[in-house]
Amino acid sequence: MFRDIMHGRPYEYVMGREWENVDGSVNIHRTFFTRDFAYVCRGLHSIYSNYDSLERVFDADDLWQGIDAFRTLLIEANEGSATRHISNPVATKGHPASACKRLHMMLRWLVRQDGIVDLGIWKNISPSKLMIPLDVHVARISRELGLLQRKQNDRQSVELLTECLRSLSPDDPVKYDFALFGIGVEEKSVNS
Repeated sequence: MFRDIMHGRPYEYVMGREWENVDGSVNIHRTFFTRDFAYVCRGLHSIYSNYDSLERVFDADDLWQGIDAFRTLLIEANEGSATRHISNPVATKGHPASACKRLHMMLRWLVRQDGIVDLGIWKNISPSKLMIPLDVHVARISRELGLLQRKQNDRQSVELLTECLRSLSPDDPVKYDFALFGIGVEEKSVNS
């Protein structure tokens, strides 16, 4: 869908501000509409106007800071409005810090290079900095294996599980993500 909307040239599409001409009411996927797509494009336009690459935004002391910087830049580019489609890695009144699953998945794809799923096109961020993309499947299997005891699927659980996986592979703690997800999505139990 995005390839069609962007005519196969996403950078030119964003920088040419072509997203300003989309009908914001079109549903792209489930709860994601073209107005949400324009929100992200507006943010990316601002980022690419001020940074030589998106990787520089995420290349912080830790990736949580990078995610927060990315989210903040999108909000600033959209006149202070936030979107539910970009998770908040910082706890706010009444809301725990998000696990930021989609952004950690994106980072995994861009930083790791496995020759199968992960592209590894970003070279300045080490795979050792990555955090596990925590969804219900990974969380359930991790609990069954005794890798995670915490019940919530939030930032703290991501940090705990990643630290556990880092003890097994300090240079690439998220290499276990695909296996954990695969077992979990098949709805199998490691105890059966």
